[in-house]
Amino acid sequence: MSTKQNTAFLIMDLQNGIVSRFADNMEVLQPFREALDAARANDIPVIFVRVGFNEGYPEVSPRNKAFSAFTKHGGMTIHDEATQIHEFVKPLPGEPVVTKFRISAFAGSNLEVILRAKQIENLVICGISTSGVVLSTVREAADKDYAVTVLKDACLDADPEVHRVLTEKVFPRQAEVTTVQEWISSLA
Repeated sequence: MSTKQNTAFLIMDLQNGIVSRFADNMEVLQPFREALDAARANDIPVIFVRVGFNEGYPEVSPRNKAFSAFTKHGGMTIHDEATQIHEFVKPLPGEPVVTKFRISAFAGSNLEVILRAKQIENLVICGISTSGVVLSTVREAADKDYAVTVLKDACLDADPEVHRVLTEKVFPRQAEVTTVQEWISSLA
């Protein structure tokens, strides 16, 4: 379990266009809010991560199955409402919002520069979706030698079985997996 020192809290892809696909009711966002409030109360730096593209989609390859549809149908540019952080977990002044151009929070973003500048060694991670940004970021963070904690009840996925397999069988090989309440208790 990560300590408060040299720790950052990453809240990933809780942006309007993604939250709207997963959260019919705001109750499913409550664990994200509780973890966010705990990070702030314990002076743990909070970093928001979102996916978005520049106008004209210069970052999107036609070979990219996940993102190439945007080049045809539009949406998800960095100025679109869909890429703005959801109001329920709105960033406070001074909390960075990192824009990534792929699935992992590190891909094409300035996340690692921010982490190095703040001498961060431990990452507490939550996000939507478990099989997307969370999986890719956990893997890359572990490969970069960060100590990683995943808040399993502050992760959502369209497929509950995929979420279960990842949090019970895959993530524990590279990360500490815990609940929001267990993490909050560890901060006391």
